[in-house]
Parts: sequence; C-alpha cells; structure tokens
Amino acid sequence: MVDAVRFHYTTVRNALSETAVRPILPLTLSYRDTRIEAQGLLDTGADVNVLPYALGLSLGGDWDQARTGLRLSGNLAQYEARGILLNCIIGNLAPVQLAFAWTRAENVPLLFGQVNFFAEFNVCFFRSTNSFEVRPKLIP
Repeated sequence: MVDAVRFHYTTVRNALSETAVRPILPLTLSYRDTRIEAQGLLDTGADVNVLPYALGLSLGGDWDQARTGLRLSGNLAQYEARGILLNCIIGNLAPVQLAFAWTRAENVPLLFGQVNFFAEFNVCFFRSTNSFEVRPKLIP
C-alpha cells in the first residue's frame, strides 16, 4: 500500500484575473453507486469539509433525505447545509469516509477542512516547491 501521495499546487485566477497557486487536491468521491472525479481546496482554516450543492446532486444525493441540519459560518452562514457521508479515494491510498456539510451554495468550491479531512490525513505543505503531500493518519 502506498503511504503518501504528492501533488503540485494548481495555478488559479481570482475575480481580478490575478494568478495564484493553491493546494487543489484531485480525488474520487463516491456515494452509493456513483463515483465522480473531483478537485477540492485543502483549507486548514475551514472547520468542516464543504460539498457544493450541484456536486452533491451529481453524486446522487437527495437533499430532502439529508435531514441533519448544520450551521455554517463566515460567507456560507446564509446558506442551509445538511450532513452527508461520502467515500473518498486519493491516488492509491485506501478509501476513507469523509463527512461533509452539503450546502445549498453554488458559488463555493469543494473544501477539505479540519472535520474530518485533516483528522483522517496528515498533510505536509511544501510551498517553496509548490507541492504538498497527503498521508493517511497514523494509527497508534
């Protein structure tokens, strides 16, 4: 089994057409029988993983069946959110189940935050070389 996967930062453009590099993680998300290749921002400042509404629908999620209401903060506080569990595969690492706040917001990227992405993976950022490494958590 592979114990770490390294990725390069991705160049993105902001609303002012300025370029920046970000730790964007490519991975496979699955829910029930649906699998989707996706990319999400590793956000150490985010409290929770956030799933955009359209991506949740594409995975076959049923908003009306996702009964657990969640309260988001910051610029997402105005949007309703519900809990959903997805399976996540990063490169050749073993699959991990992640909990997401599935939000009605359309203008939010897929975000990986403290609960529970950074609880399941150790991430090393190598900004000087524009790369980052993802490892499964260590089990004592």
